[in-house]
Amino acid sequence: MQWLQLLIDVPRERSEILEDAIIECGAVSVTLEDAADQPIFAPGVGERPLWDNCTIKALFPATTDTDQIILQLSNAIQPAVTARWELLEDKDWTQEWKKYFQPLKCGDRLWICPSWIEAPEPDAINLSLDPGMAFGTGSHPTTHLCLRWLDKQDLVGKTIIDYGCGSGILGIAALLLGAEKVIAVDIDPQALLASRDNAQRNNIADDKLVTYLPDEVPTELRADVMLANILASPLIQLAPTISDLTAQGGILCLSGLLESQIDYVCAPYLQYFDFSAPAIESDWTQLSAQKVR
Repeated sequence: MQWLQLLIDVPRERSEILEDAIIECGAVSVTLEDAADQPIFAPGVGERPLWDNCTIKALFPATTDTDQIILQLSNAIQPAVTARWELLEDKDWTQEWKKYFQPLKCGDRLWICPSWIEAPEPDAINLSLDPGMAFGTGSHPTTHLCLRWLDKQDLVGKTIIDYGCGSGILGIAALLLGAEKVIAVDIDPQALLASRDNAQRNNIADDKLVTYLPDEVPTELRADVMLANILASPLIQLAPTISDLTAQGGILCLSGLLESQIDYVCAPYLQYFDFSAPAIESDWTQLSAQKVR
């Protein structure tokens, strides 16, 4: 089956009413994208931030009367908008993204390999990954920075907490690099499922990676190594929890923040941790510290 895609460039203040009008016209799906390369980072809870200039993309069946759709939108929206149409081939969109996910080397020992691609270096430490619906493939600078940091650590026998585990990539990498046990924590049950699936894919015993929702984490748990690759705002909000769950003398790896956010994120941790120099890639930052107080 083929599809027609409607594209309309619109300023932010008109985007919501136009989105509603397109849905009323029978669109199968509607998405909003940045029309001017304007980044938006770490929205607050309950916020729906939008770019100043958006491109609305709406999907319609190929049999749609495009003239009728434009007429309906013109009657609903004033002043009228300028629209364009594209014919899309039918694809399995749940699989289409996979062609952009290739094996990635992280440090001296570790490779992240899609589960559907053969490992480039069979004798290396290879993490086979299928992220599914959860965040984390290793390709984003924040994840890549954390993986490179893990590759340099002596993790043998250590207990790791991966707070905000996503696909489980960091915790599984730690286990493959010698860690004794990983506690994977996430607010999304789908992330916990993906983490368990990926652990099994890498022949990791069930008792080596244990998953919890945040309010289920046992209060007596303490991590030799604490990992938290989320965003600046939750890193700040969760500082008391993350600090408390890190053992005295333990090490901390934080990421998901921009270089400009370093001081804000470090501030609530300074009463417990001494920070090392940050690692930076494409404006994204990874922080490491040791709990000394």
